[in-house]
Amino acid sequence: MPNWEGTASPFRIKDLDAHDILATMADGRHRQGGPGTGSGRGTGGRGTGSSLSSGIRTGIVKVPEVTVYFWIVKLLTTAMGEAISDYMVNDVNKYLGVLVGFIVFAIAIFFQFRSKVYRTWLYWTAVSMVAVFGTMCADVLHVVLGLPYTVSFTLYAVLLAATFITWYRSERTLDIHTISTRRREAFYWLAVIFTFAMGTAVGDLTAITVHLGYLSSAFLFTGMICIPLIAWRLGVNPVVTFWVAYVLTRPIGASFADYFGMAKNISGLGLGHGPTSVALIVVVAAGVWFLKASGKDARQPQALSSEPAGFGYDGGYGQSAGYAAPRGYDHAPQDRGYAPQGGHGHSGYAAPQDGFSD
Repeated sequence: MPNWEGTASPFRIKDLDAHDILATMADGRHRQGGPGTGSGRGTGGRGTGSSLSSGIRTGIVKVPEVTVYFWIVKLLTTAMGEAISDYMVNDVNKYLGVLVGFIVFAIAIFFQFRSKVYRTWLYWTAVSMVAVFGTMCADVLHVVLGLPYTVSFTLYAVLLAATFITWYRSERTLDIHTISTRRREAFYWLAVIFTFAMGTAVGDLTAITVHLGYLSSAFLFTGMICIPLIAWRLGVNPVVTFWVAYVLTRPIGASFADYFGMAKNISGLGLGHGPTSVALIVVVAAGVWFLKASGKDARQPQALSSEPAGFGYDGGYGQSAGYAAPRGYDHAPQDRGYAPQGGHGHSGYAAPQDGFSD
């Protein structure tokens, strides 16, 4: 595979730190062609300034910038969702807990959909409420209906797979950075709900059914999340590896939360669900505040290809207009067709819309 300078190399990247690796897994930058490529094949020639201007539309993407901070806060919300759900279902009242969880979840999702742009507190509130309600969806099947964890895990795995299949067949992409329409946003949040529910079930499956215990399960899934990272570095599709990692964050956070909150006689530390919930709420709030104050989650408006991004080199992973080369990438002269960083004054850029397209 030629790199941006035309020499043979298994990767078109030099030295990426953890921040770059996690971010590129989410948007597929290691699949992009080099400067001067319009097709994403990594061979030069076809992309020019004029070709970049064709097939470009703009849209407001209502997801945060994917950095190492994104993954940290995501892990914390999964733990918080597990702790709050366990407290409401086990310590308060399981029926009241599910009702309250659903109402708060519905309110958060309603306002998230109403927003025309990405808003830090609104987005992460929605994620947190999905974490709580998604956990309840898995727990209800076991606690209320008495179904084994193998059944709930299988059910939500099938629902998640069906969501991804329908999403891809409809939009020809699962890339979260192409979520610029209402329909794609609906697919995204539906997938997120099922990832939380399935992750909860598989975490309980390994801890209880397989008798690993909560702490061992947490370490097991922490090791497993390294698999998509390694796979991505070996050239596996970045969108696939992103979603695998996204799913695995759920049992990691949930298992750690259960370890702190569950009783000692069932492999927990015995701190209680209430205190664990309060502590995690404070930590999550601090993490979201940091994202908002620092702007680490802010995405710059960028042009989106009207041709859907798929799973192959021809699927939209070429160097799109508006993407600046990340740290660790080779730079090439602009006469090879690479759009100027920032895109100002270039014919291949259109002004971003003020709102979210339908």
